[in-house]
Amino acid sequence: MAETVLKLEDVKIFQGNTLVLGDVNFEMKRGDFVYLIGKTGTGKSSFLKILYGDLDLREGKGEIVGFDLANMKERDIPFLRRKLGVVFQDFLLLNDRTVYDNLEFVLRATGWKDKVEIKTKIDDVLGKVDMKEQDYKFPHELSGGEQQRVAIARALLNDPELIMADEPTGNLDPETSFEVMDVLNDLNKKGHTILVATHDYALLVKYPNTTYKCEANKVFEVSAKLH
Repeated sequence: MAETVLKLEDVKIFQGNTLVLGDVNFEMKRGDFVYLIGKTGTGKSSFLKILYGDLDLREGKGEIVGFDLANMKERDIPFLRRKLGVVFQDFLLLNDRTVYDNLEFVLRATGWKDKVEIKTKIDDVLGKVDMKEQDYKFPHELSGGEQQRVAIARALLNDPELIMADEPTGNLDPETSFEVMDVLNDLNKKGHTILVATHDYALLVKYPNTTYKCEANKVFEVSAKLH
């Protein structure tokens, strides 16, 4: 039976004193691909922020990649984030560095020192997103879709147990959105566990997977993946 990567039980999610989502029960197993859908402002980003330690879990029980979210200390958060790969809508690449240097910066910041190991790892993750030949370019020389591929490669650097993408196609045209989703789907087929928050319903039609919806302060399953 697949190992549980993420489990939330009776969780309430707050922004300040405002309840964003209540009675959240949610579980992901290793190898799952799950969508979190809902209109802007329904709590998708807050849901993800709870998972990577940007918001405190005040009510309910939550466990993610072996960390207890309710009892997590500030000092634990960097270690949690090393086991997660997070992809944002606006790429968040460093514009004054090449693709290679962007990825090297992350590895060095998380304790990698050996130059040969760093190069091998960067080549590996860029190969997975078909960007190995572009490692010398600066972000401004890349299309939006290429920048998002690099952002996905960056999320893969520390072999995350869960990849979370927050509106990964939000700044892309439809065709490029499908290309980025192809990359995420290929990664899932290779065993990566992936959670995608999106309001782009076209993605759900083209790439159907288990889907949860944020609406009226609740999260509920609206479709299960048919095996």
